[in-house]
Amino acid sequence: MNVCVFGAASAHIDDKYIKAAEKLGAALVEKGHMLVFGAGGTGLMGAVARGAKSQKGYVHGIVPEFFETEGYDTPFFDADKITLTVDIAERKKEMIMGSDAFVILPGGIGTLEEFFEVLSLKMFGRHNKTVVVYNAFGYFDDLKKFILKACEEHFVTVDKNELYFTADCAEEVVRLLDSSPKDPDKHRKKH
Repeated sequence: MNVCVFGAASAHIDDKYIKAAEKLGAALVEKGHMLVFGAGGTGLMGAVARGAKSQKGYVHGIVPEFFETEGYDTPFFDADKITLTVDIAERKKEMIMGSDAFVILPGGIGTLEEFFEVLSLKMFGRHNKTVVVYNAFGYFDDLKKFILKACEEHFVTVDKNELYFTADCAEEVVRLLDSSPKDPDKHRKKH
């Protein structure tokens, strides 16, 4: 399965998150999954890719051309495949379309934007792919509370349990991915 991992690219993240992301990358490959990610060489993006490559996994990085030319991020040069896109919107589209499931690592505004786009698309029946939030060290506890409140107060009309799962360790992330439908788009809602 092609697993898209969204996460922080910052080089200033506590090492405990880096180690958790590396462990996830290795665990994905050990279960036969391939990594699709934002091609960054730093932060959690770089860590998950290093973890995957440590187990000789296949890594596909997707990055806007301007990231490298304008110095936004150092690419992960050991990727098996790099796809260059014109902009962030095209990058996200390529990542979403080319993946069978999604894992959300701790991150900032960009990661949250990617998470909510994947959820919105799922809510509107554009895909039925598994979405797992890796809640390493309780990072997403407040976000989980916010989404629950939005559901309880009917701002979100789909039960959050139908939209995504949460996991506190790499092994639980992989277990949730492995229990997901093998052909997630086959069950897409018709509108």
